[in-house]
Amino acid sequence: MPEASLPAGRPVPFTLLGQEIVLWRTAAGAPAAIADRCPHRGAKLSLGFIDDAAPEGPAIGCPYHGWAFGADGRCVKVPQAHDPTRGLKSGARGHHAASRYGWIWVALEDPLYPIPAIPEAADPAFRQIDEFHEEWAVSGLRLMENSFDMAHISYVHAETFGILEDPRPAPVAIEHTDWGFVMRGEAPVANRGISRDLIKGAGDRTVRVIEGRWFMPFMRASRIDYPTGLTHVLVTAATPIDDRRSQICQWVYRNDTEADSPAEKVIAFDRAVTIEDRHVLESTTWDVPLTMAEELHMPSDKPGIEMRRRLLALLDQHGEAEARMPAEA
Repeated sequence: MPEASLPAGRPVPFTLLGQEIVLWRTAAGAPAAIADRCPHRGAKLSLGFIDDAAPEGPAIGCPYHGWAFGADGRCVKVPQAHDPTRGLKSGARGHHAASRYGWIWVALEDPLYPIPAIPEAADPAFRQIDEFHEEWAVSGLRLMENSFDMAHISYVHAETFGILEDPRPAPVAIEHTDWGFVMRGEAPVANRGISRDLIKGAGDRTVRVIEGRWFMPFMRASRIDYPTGLTHVLVTAATPIDDRRSQICQWVYRNDTEADSPAEKVIAFDRAVTIEDRHVLESTTWDVPLTMAEELHMPSDKPGIEMRRRLLALLDQHGEAEARMPAEA
């Protein structure tokens, strides 16, 4: 969620990977996240309050009996006890929480990888524009493979930048990394509508030189360079709420100015594109198979195939196997 969605002094609930969690800010302003259940009688902590007087506070106070819990989940205050601030050795389950790029990041367990590095974020030549965060009825893997799919552009994006009369996908090359892969390619696109105001001097058609970075499992940072010198970096993360729903967060980096391209227009164009994607993606099956036998494939599906292969390898590395949901009647 955006930093602005987590104000000081108020708990905020969220469901991550089917687990109910509650977030709030510590005295230093850092985000904290723990399980959204009081271990005393099971009340939701997100219905509670911020206890500034608790040891190591602000802590989150339970709405039922006022028990307070710190950023690590430990119970730090029991108001009914003879010594209220003695607390307990146990408590609610704590989770990792951090801030970066103006967004809140949470890991339920020890993360396998650090928060992705985005070089453009530290480059003073680029500005950041936060575009949207909203719930989609789509799995994270469907969104990610779509983000690297060169074959859908002509059809799904026929109204924004696709060229319907030339549906052949641009060839791509993939470079593997420890955290995912980098996909590179050049794609011809139409330059119409709002796009003409954003890519000035490009004519009716232009070329996108793409460097798409995929961060396992469900985040991408796709750098698009245009012949005009404009660079547009799309950062999209699909946070799994549960098996069928994801919180989609998107922001961009651009090497132009507000005077060149107002943020309102940048957001309007990218939103038009994502609405086209959402319309189709929410119709897709959500239990995406990692094995190859259940769906048909074509050569341009290589990025999505590589995602599945890497995720299967990651499961195997940790002694796990792909879990599938039972078929619906």
